[in-house]
Amino acid sequence: MTLIAAGAVALERGICRPGWVATDGDRIGACGAGPPPRPADVDMPGALVVPGSVDMHAHGGGGGSYTGGDVADISRAAEFHRRHGTTTTLASLVTAPPDNLLTAVAALAESTRVGTVAGIHLEGPWLSASYCGAHDREQLRNPEPAEIDALLAAGDGAIRMVTLAPELPGSHAAIARFVEAGVVVAVGHTDAGYEQTCQAIALGATVGTHLFNAMRPLHHREPGPALALLQDPRVTVELIADGVHVHPAMLRAVIEAAGIGRVALVTDATAAAGLGDGEFRLGTMQIEVVDQVARVRGTSTIAGSTATMDQLFRAAAGLGSNSDAALAAAVQMTSTTPARAVGLDHVGILRAGFAANLVVLDQDLQVARVMADGQWWV
Repeated sequence: MTLIAAGAVALERGICRPGWVATDGDRIGACGAGPPPRPADVDMPGALVVPGSVDMHAHGGGGGSYTGGDVADISRAAEFHRRHGTTTTLASLVTAPPDNLLTAVAALAESTRVGTVAGIHLEGPWLSASYCGAHDREQLRNPEPAEIDALLAAGDGAIRMVTLAPELPGSHAAIARFVEAGVVVAVGHTDAGYEQTCQAIALGATVGTHLFNAMRPLHHREPGPALALLQDPRVTVELIADGVHVHPAMLRAVIEAAGIGRVALVTDATAAAGLGDGEFRLGTMQIEVVDQVARVRGTSTIAGSTATMDQLFRAAAGLGSNSDAALAAAVQMTSTTPARAVGLDHVGILRAGFAANLVVLDQDLQVARVMADGQWWV
């Protein structure tokens, strides 16, 4: 058993100063506030220890992509994000031709089995052409039972979430099929109205994919999907808190309206994350990154992000001037809430019996060390 002591530890009760965590193999054996019960094996008096981040929406990073079905690419992306504190990742796929999508799902299912990623998020192909964003418009289609069943079979239990537009023909049956299969249904890339979104939630949708982005906007006479998602306590809303996708004032307003237990910060990162400006690909789409903002080449359409979860943690903590309450809220929105939203047990919290996934942050909230499944990776 390894005993880690730190100047501060993010436990369920909040930020404890000081605190300690004891790991036993790949699990947390015990944790607590105050001085450790015996001399620490690792003592970091100036550090903050938090649970490893859980990113429920990422397409790649560090030059690696989850979208192409290449095992080396998948590992490269996961390792990049692990260095930035993400110990649990859902690999998000974009809209693609049926055969390509099946190939990518099969590859990611294997990566899920060996623990490289925690599961698959299908973002498409059942999206609105009016709000397709960086998805290939030519490959959008309505949800059909045969394709859904083929993808579920290829995933062999690894598909954890699917984003769809509930106004599409066949969407109601699709929602029911996914819910029956234990897959979380998210509403996104949608032109649905308020009532249509409420109906999707009643059918079992429980997540709003990158709230406000790629969906019909709020209007005082037609509230649209965003209000329906925000006001229902059963729904967790994703926010990309990179300062590009959502204005900080809107981020604060959503947190105040929904509460930190219903807000999951996500990166929506692409292979371009960590590589600076240049030209990249997202599925079949050509992407150009300028000043760290990714757009579909030749357009103003935002195409995912170049963010990492440690960046989003700092943004959330900064809303409260890095107070202990703000730090605890940042932990909730980057770890606990997303884990619960997609049904990932034993991650997202520093608790005895949970996975030994933790991140050591220095006084500037920069990642100093990362432990995943009881092993130091950074």
